[in-house]
Amino acid sequence: MRIVFMGTPEFAVSALEKLIEHNYEVVGVITAPDQPAGRGKKIRMSGVKEFALEHQLTILQPTNLKDPLFIEALQMLKADIQVVVAFRMLPEIVWNMPPKGTFNLHASLLPQYRGAAPINHALMNGETETGVTTFFLDKEIDTGKIILQRKCAISAKDNAGSLHDKLMLLGAELIIDTLVAIETNQYKITPQKDLVHAQSDLKPAPKIFKQDCALNWEQSTETILNKIRGLSPYPAAYTHLKTDDQPFYLKIFAASKVEKSYPGAKYGSLFTDTKTYIHGVTGDGTISLDEIQLEGKKRMQIVDFLRGFKLAPHSFFTSLI
Repeated sequence: MRIVFMGTPEFAVSALEKLIEHNYEVVGVITAPDQPAGRGKKIRMSGVKEFALEHQLTILQPTNLKDPLFIEALQMLKADIQVVVAFRMLPEIVWNMPPKGTFNLHASLLPQYRGAAPINHALMNGETETGVTTFFLDKEIDTGKIILQRKCAISAKDNAGSLHDKLMLLGAELIIDTLVAIETNQYKITPQKDLVHAQSDLKPAPKIFKQDCALNWEQSTETILNKIRGLSPYPAAYTHLKTDDQPFYLKIFAASKVEKSYPGAKYGSLFTDTKTYIHGVTGDGTISLDEIQLEGKKRMQIVDFLRGFKLAPHSFFTSLI
């Protein structure tokens, strides 16, 4: 089959690489326009574009997916099928173009965790299992008929970074399985509505904004730890470290539960030996901060942080400045 591949970030690169490894005919790659990035605002191309250039693939970078010139260029590629991984929402004129349709890879077991951040939300909700799904695109986002799924266990040590990498590799394999199934007509599609007993059973995975990353120390230890690992390493959970002088914006990348308790201490209270640990009191227990980043500083282990930062007496954590 003649394949057009659509994707932008690193999550999509593994899938495109797998297509090339299996000698599929990728006749075109659609990816986001180059963007300024970093402090220097240097123009940076997507991971998918870098890979496509290395393999001398035809590249299209439309700013408007309904642009007649883009539609014409896409039609000229004469794709039999389109494969989408971590790309923008497509207009019907695009996803309905190839004769064998357009399918998308989603990093969850649909219909659960529809949306832009399924990996983060699965961890934040304390799930022990997730997976990847391929489905044919439809008019509503992430609601099309399911082709194949593969499950993936979530370990207690997983964070968003490690789970991303697991699902990236599993998803690339699932794309190959899906293409084989479509080529041989050995598959059965499942409407997502058949898997939904009630709308209230669905867990969404909307885009995460900065305000969503703030820790609420009144919540339980389990809730706070799940939020930290679900947002690590990006965009990262944060709190404000309030000292006698000023509040500091503090990202937390790793933390762990400790059995030590501080009777009478209010949630958000901070305890430290100034050398090896910082403990924060939650709504029902205590956590130890293991890896953090103070605004304007490097990400570091807590021992290194305490070596260079002197905590004022009566410091505490707060979600408010």
